[in-house]
Amino acid sequence: MIKDANDRLLEMVGYTRAEFEAGAVGWQTLTASGWENADEYIGQQVATRGFCPAVEKEFLHKDGRRVAVNVTVAIMEGDGGDAVTLVEDITERKQHEKEVLRLATAVEQTADSIVITDTNGNIQYVNPAFERITGYAKEEALGKTPSILKSGKTDLGTYEELWQTITKGKVWSGQLLNKKKDGTLFEERVTISPVRDASGDIVNYIAVKQDITQQLQLEQQLRQSQRLEAIGQLAGGVAHDFNNLLTAILGYSDLTLAKLEAGNPLINNLREIKKAGERAAGLTRQLLAFSRKQMLAPRVLDLNSIVSDLNKMLRRLIGEDIELVTKFGVNLGSIKADPTQVEQVIMNLVVNSRDAMPNGGTLTIETRNVTFDEEYVLTHQPVQTGDYVALVVSDTGSGMDAETQARIFEPFFTTKEVGKGTGLGLSTIYGIVKQSGGYVWVYSEVGMGTTFKVYLPRVFEEAAVEAPAAKEIIPAGGTGTILVVEDNVEVRHLILETLKEAGYSVIECGDGSEALAVVKECGNQLHLLITDVVMPSMGGRELAEHTKKIAPDARVLFISGYTDDAVVRAGIGGQEMAFLEKPFTPVELVRKIADVMNA
Repeated sequence: MIKDANDRLLEMVGYTRAEFEAGAVGWQTLTASGWENADEYIGQQVATRGFCPAVEKEFLHKDGRRVAVNVTVAIMEGDGGDAVTLVEDITERKQHEKEVLRLATAVEQTADSIVITDTNGNIQYVNPAFERITGYAKEEALGKTPSILKSGKTDLGTYEELWQTITKGKVWSGQLLNKKKDGTLFEERVTISPVRDASGDIVNYIAVKQDITQQLQLEQQLRQSQRLEAIGQLAGGVAHDFNNLLTAILGYSDLTLAKLEAGNPLINNLREIKKAGERAAGLTRQLLAFSRKQMLAPRVLDLNSIVSDLNKMLRRLIGEDIELVTKFGVNLGSIKADPTQVEQVIMNLVVNSRDAMPNGGTLTIETRNVTFDEEYVLTHQPVQTGDYVALVVSDTGSGMDAETQARIFEPFFTTKEVGKGTGLGLSTIYGIVKQSGGYVWVYSEVGMGTTFKVYLPRVFEEAAVEAPAAKEIIPAGGTGTILVVEDNVEVRHLILETLKEAGYSVIECGDGSEALAVVKECGNQLHLLITDVVMPSMGGRELAEHTKKIAPDARVLFISGYTDDAVVRAGIGGQEMAFLEKPFTPVELVRKIADVMNA
């Protein structure tokens, strides 16, 4: 039974002295969890004249608050043998202990490495994240210095700056390329802070380290993708200008060759000019493929069938000293792509692998179904989740270093000797795959070969069986009035000369606004409008719409060197729109006009 309490205890629990004296407050009332045997326990101490060690309890303040206390019982000397109970408020201390425990738990469970060293750099503590990231157990690290992680790849000046900073009592932050226990390199973002004692002296250093290897890889992938996008825009613009020039070069070569009599010494010269122009046109097509600005004719395809059909050609292409191995995926899904472009991808990859194995080796072509989940996408930007069909081409050749891999998809970049390659093969692959909605990755090490993985979206449709192509017959020239609208003078004049020789009546205009006035004057006498898609003042799409209102029976043929992207933006697309891609020859132009007029 409690007989009396001093002012401090009254303040601590909120009861009055009168309530204590009246016996309204007992140990069970004071303690939060109840202390039913308190009187008995204290009584035993009194009877034996013993001493009760300190006991931690929680008192309940009268208003409901909890107060952490230390209770110590001492026996007073004398006949009464009363017990004096000393109650110490330890609420702040217990709160501090909780905070320390919370901090220790956070340090133990954080995903970042925490390392604490003494002032000489000897490790005194590492958290579980350090063990997981580095591969070193705590026992292996304690007593050592962080130099066990040194890779030799970080500049020595960085370490000098680090020590100069922290020994002056300042915080150092930076990046270190370190090495795990198994030898794997990893990049860390590190912040090291001095720890001071009550007197202000530095007694420890604490390092908080974040593994940013994956983050840097993703940033590098994004930068590379953006870089290739920018180069692609430039390549597409260059290809457009080249298409106009090549249309004139090839067209006038054909027209002139047709007029020269057999045996004329200029014939060979013109043929060489035409061959050079055709080679340039091939390069331009590869640039357009890289910049993803080709007009496509996508169909549902079976990749296994395409690889199988190319098998004989590929074996002749690679030579006898290279073994060709094909592994066809079972129940392989279909893809929707331009068959010519898919064949070009396979051919370019095979040629690249062949050139990497001058002394022979093994080239493997594999197909399989692949599904990308969220986890894969997180580490392979900008891949999207979904089902894909994979084309994997591997070789046992010389391989590539990281610097070369970073540039292989750039147009005109090549590691081959001068005259041995244009540097457009892999950039063409990149453009075709991206334009088809897919992705391409390369895995290579010097001396260990190279693997290219092409992923194309899977479609759940049956691949169509291609009918044999009919023999092409060049149509004869026809009659009718044709309006030619082209802002490039050389191309316009070539078209005019070609159509006049074919027997057509031709009107020329240099822009859409001028052409519209002609359309209004001609009315229904106009049979065909040939117009460039992208022109100043009025584009081909707008001109065609106005023309169809004035002369609804007139046909329209669009021509462009920009091709796919620009054409789609201009509103051209679909089977009802006739389109001829630059560069084209006079024969191709006449044939296309006949198709449009007879459709």
